[in-house]
Order: sequence, then structure tokens, then C-alpha cells
Amino acid sequence: MANSPAVRNGSVIYLLSDFHLGSPNVKASHEREQILLRFFEETADSAIAYYLLGDVFDFWFELKHAVPKHFVRLQGCLARLTDRGIPVHYFTGNHDLWTFGYLEKELGVILHRDALEVEWEGRHLYLAHGDGKGPGDQGFKRLRRIFHSPLCQRMFAWLHPNFSFALAQHFSRSSRLAQEPGSSAKSAGQLTFNPDQEWLYQYCLRQQDRRHRNGLPPYDYLVFGHRHLPVHCALPQGGVYVNLGDWITHFTYGRFESGQLDLLTYPDHQPAGHGRHHQQPSITQAS
Repeated sequence: MANSPAVRNGSVIYLLSDFHLGSPNVKASHEREQILLRFFEETADSAIAYYLLGDVFDFWFELKHAVPKHFVRLQGCLARLTDRGIPVHYFTGNHDLWTFGYLEKELGVILHRDALEVEWEGRHLYLAHGDGKGPGDQGFKRLRRIFHSPLCQRMFAWLHPNFSFALAQHFSRSSRLAQEPGSSAKSAGQLTFNPDQEWLYQYCLRQQDRRHRNGLPPYDYLVFGHRHLPVHCALPQGGVYVNLGDWITHFTYGRFESGQLDLLTYPDHQPAGHGRHHQQPSITQAS
């Protein structure tokens, strides 16, 4: 289990997920990128560490001498944070799992391909992107095994990037997790929280039961992305299920300080989660 980050002048650990830069198009993503840059600029002085829980990019694949273009401002921002000694933990999601060293070497991030258990200020947390967790969605789980196959990754790398990147971006943008808000009844902006049908909530229940059977205390927080649905929900066995939402329609983030994890909105920093709504931040160029 990972321990608390090294003490800095700051006092806050920030958690974010599901930027999906690249969806639904470059122009809209550049506007959201500017919002993210403002967030990191405003929070850097108070930050002990950042945890990005997956799907930062809507598509990412590293070749030996090439990576997808666009969104270099965010990459530069993350590099500046790590240069300042602020750890940035980067979890691969189901859209940006094909990273093979560039992000660690060039940006200085700490890469996580699996779930991570951490202890911060005496609190036990379970962190993961969330794809493939819980019951159901067997079709996606089979597809996930293909995406994680080294053979399939090598075969994809043999294709010319003008073709392979365009093909991957087409499928990525059409996935149910990266739909443009309002495009259908199942789009990110219209998801609702039903514990009985929420796979990650069911996964949390199973994890807490497993801890109990093993004589361990429950996790204080189980934190995920993936669902594009901000949730801060107490579990019956103890602990809290937190879903970080996204930076497409919700603009929500986790703030851990003094042993407590809050889910907040940006830019107004108000409590968020199931049953709460807030206004999308205005999109203007950062000064």
C-alpha cells in the first residue's frame, strides 16, 4: 500500500478524471484544455500531489517516433508541475491505455496501470479508473482484453498513423463514454445514479465485504472515474463511493485534506455528487 506523498508547503491532494481531450472535436477540447490549465494554475500552490484517474486523452497511442498531436499545453503544464516537485500520478483508462514510456520520460508523471491502494492521513483509499470493474458488461470486458493484448498493440503499431490514429479516434469518439452531451438519452449529461444498476457501486460493496472477511477495516473511500457521473455516496458497510465525474459536462474534482475527501465543482468549488447540479464554467482564454 502506498503511503502519503512527501510533505510540501501545500496541504491538498487533488483527484481528477475523464478529460477526454480530443472529443467531440479539437476545437471544443482546446476550450476545455484552457479550463484545465486555469485549474492547475490556481491549485498548484496548495497541492501535495495530483491523481489523474484515467482517460485524460480520448485517444492515445505511442509509436517509437510519434505520439498524437494536440494538447501540448496540458502536457507542458503537467511537466511544469513535476519539475516543481509536485507528483502527478497518471492512471491509464480505457481510452488512453496505450502509453509506453513517453508520459513518464517527457512529463515526469508516475504511471499506474492497475488499481492502487493508498493510505493518507490514516485514511485508506482504493483508487482506479473503473473500467472492467463490477458485474455485467461482458462485451466490453472481452474488448478490453483485446485492447490490452501486446500482440494487438504491435499489430496496430504496424499500421500507418495517418490511418490507424484516424480509425482509433473514430471508434473512440463514438463510444458510449465519450458521447457529446445531449447526443442521446444515454449521453454523459443525462446519466442518473441508481445503486442497484451501478456496477461500480456494486463493486464497492464487494470490496468492502472482502475486507470484512479478511479481518480488515473497510476502505474509507473508493474512488473511480470512467462513469462520467459525479457521485459521493456512503456505503452500508462503511466508507464512501466517490466517482469523480468528468471535465466534459460536470467539471468536478476530488479534494483530499485533513483526512476528508470532498467532491467539488469548478470554478465555484461547491459540493458535488449525486443530486447536485451546477453551471458549466465559462470558456475564455487563460491570461
